[in-house]
Amino acid sequence: MARSTRTYRGVPAEQRRAERRSRLLDAALERFTADGYHASRIERICTDAGVSTRNFYEEFPTKQALLLTLHDRINEAALERVATALEELDGQDVPSRISTLLGAFMGSVTADPRLPRLNYVEAVGVSPELERQHQEWVARWAALIEDEAAHAASVGHAPERDYRLISIALVGVVTGLLREWQAHDTLRPVEEITDAIRHVMVAAITAP
Repeated sequence: MARSTRTYRGVPAEQRRAERRSRLLDAALERFTADGYHASRIERICTDAGVSTRNFYEEFPTKQALLLTLHDRINEAALERVATALEELDGQDVPSRISTLLGAFMGSVTADPRLPRLNYVEAVGVSPELERQHQEWVARWAALIEDEAAHAASVGHAPERDYRLISIALVGVVTGLLREWQAHDTLRPVEEITDAIRHVMVAAITAP
């Protein structure tokens, strides 16, 4: 079915739909992280977003689709920040390169404490579909770490070896520390978490 192109009060239909979708995602992020994914109700999300349930189902087939979209959006935003930082790197040593890339990642995912809660708490164990998406992102982040380790080895800053399992383990380190960070009412400084992750990454990549 073709989408409407009519305007309402000077606002094109596509823009109205985009705004509704954005409000629904913002409301879902708040509800999922405040009440928990399973306790959140579509009707409450719609009320918070100022959107009818009919309009909700025009954008998302299920509540899980909201969660999948938010989970993807958080990871995509972080990956974009890291990719931009990666383009600007030029022959730095391992600790400096890791600090730069990790800083870009952490700056994205800790900009709002709700982001790591959604990504690493509420999105865990929900369904096979969510688990597949989670594993896809683990693989993408691990591949990025593995490429960085291979670069370090190629210039003599790290041993030549298979870094695949080490890279997957390092994704787990990041996930675990971000879960710990968001779990407290009084948050530790992000710099402490970042430094802990950096030390583990540098040691894992450069150890003989």
